[in-house]
Amino acid sequence: MEEQPKTKRLFGRRKGRPLRAGRASLMDTLLPKVGIAIPAIVDTDNPSLRATPAKAGGSVAIHLPHLPPSLLSDSLGDGLPRRFGLTASAPRNDGALNPFALFDAVPEAVRLEIGFGGGEHLAAQAAANPSVGFMGCEPFINGVAKLLTQIEAQDLKNIRIYPDDARVLLDALPDACLDMCFVLYADPWPKNRHAERRFIGKENLDRLARVLKSDGQLRLATDVAALAQWMREQTNAHPSFACVYDGPNAPTDWVPTRYEQKGIAAGRTPTYLVYKRR
Repeated sequence: MEEQPKTKRLFGRRKGRPLRAGRASLMDTLLPKVGIAIPAIVDTDNPSLRATPAKAGGSVAIHLPHLPPSLLSDSLGDGLPRRFGLTASAPRNDGALNPFALFDAVPEAVRLEIGFGGGEHLAAQAAANPSVGFMGCEPFINGVAKLLTQIEAQDLKNIRIYPDDARVLLDALPDACLDMCFVLYADPWPKNRHAERRFIGKENLDRLARVLKSDGQLRLATDVAALAQWMREQTNAHPSFACVYDGPNAPTDWVPTRYEQKGIAAGRTPTYLVYKRR
């Protein structure tokens, strides 16, 4: 019997409270403009996550078939994946998504934030670095909608969003294309039996090592001591990364978020980890 492809399972919530009308509207109008679609030539472990092949000279529309029915509500029209119709402006390059081609103006560098939450850090980084292109991955639709409001309010031209599993985007990127990657305040998955769900681990560190340039930075942050220790052990053990900072002080260009400030007010001490790609 032929072995079936292994499916990447995505854990965590996809949607919270119903979106306000303004944010729902931005999901319809702005996300298709700033969303990232994966070229169909990219081969993933899960065939259901492949994009619809484009016709010659046409665009590529991405479909997210595993979204729960709750996302396909009347408030978002006739179906979230179908309506977004994300168009890939990037050319296919031997099966890879060229991140520099996603932006109207070719950026000096491209950086990626995985799990951007409400997008405060990502939006602030983009505003402070207008010549840099930023990609953000976030499967939580409410967080995506919140970032869209910031993109519109600040007229940010250098952010692109992949509203789904970061592993799919990482697998589509070419080697050594990013100069920085952020994984900030990720879900700690505190139960031992859920440890493999934590994003920082051997498999994803392999992915990050492949897409980061030599001397590129991987920035990690958490206010959960057990997760800090886990990320420290996992990344220190990886041959492609060297720790350049491990402690309670944020990087000089750090952008504090409300989530982080709430944790500090509650007595939780953040840990910041900075690694260099060997």
